[in-house]
Amino acid sequence: MNVPETPASSNGFAVRADHVSRHYKMGDALIRAVDQISLEVRAGEFLALLGASGSGKSTLLNLIAGLDRPSSGAIFAQGRNLAAMSSEELAAHRNQTIGIVFQSFQLLPRMTLEENVELPLRIAETPRSERPGRVREALERVRLGARVKHRPTELSGGEQQRAAIARALVNRPMILLADEPTGNLDSKTGEEIMNLIAEIHRPPSGPGRTIIMVTHEHALAERYADRIVTLSDGAISREENLR
Repeated sequence: MNVPETPASSNGFAVRADHVSRHYKMGDALIRAVDQISLEVRAGEFLALLGASGSGKSTLLNLIAGLDRPSSGAIFAQGRNLAAMSSEELAAHRNQTIGIVFQSFQLLPRMTLEENVELPLRIAETPRSERPGRVREALERVRLGARVKHRPTELSGGEQQRAAIARALVNRPMILLADEPTGNLDSKTGEEIMNLIAEIHRPPSGPGRTIIMVTHEHALAERYADRIVTLSDGAISREENLR
């Protein structure tokens, strides 16, 4: 793995990918899921990664999240080189620096909403006395303060996704990653979720967050993102600055 020896400073960038590749072997074939991508995401930017299925956008998001390691190159998040981190350091990065929202919600069905949202705080060993306030803050942010004792099966799809966003926000990360966050929702509910993500990006008061969202819907990306990066066959094929 080719990794720069000295991590660069963030220089105003929340995320920087430096000639990142992720290749897989399938029999005798080499799959270039991500191939020599260089990308900079400004702190506070809303970036949409666009592309067809198999274009490499979710693989790139997983690399930024530290859920996968690059075959070559490096990714810096908040100035730290993910490729140089141990598994324990990557776990801490995922828990403290970033929040992740998945298409499939990934809520634990036997836990209440309150317990699902608290889980990252338990993993981070946040003092027990701080957890209720942090959970309440996150749930009120997504307007689910009245549903804390409900389980995921008692919530609508939109409410489950809002709960997943609350869980992603509870550790107050500076970077929010969203992988097709409206993919399992109808258009009206999907719009509500996107409006919520936009509000998290640029809240009426207080600091906003850097957001990187994977989607295959150009109209959605165009409406909400500051910039669109389109991937094709594991490489960047187009960039559009919108704002």
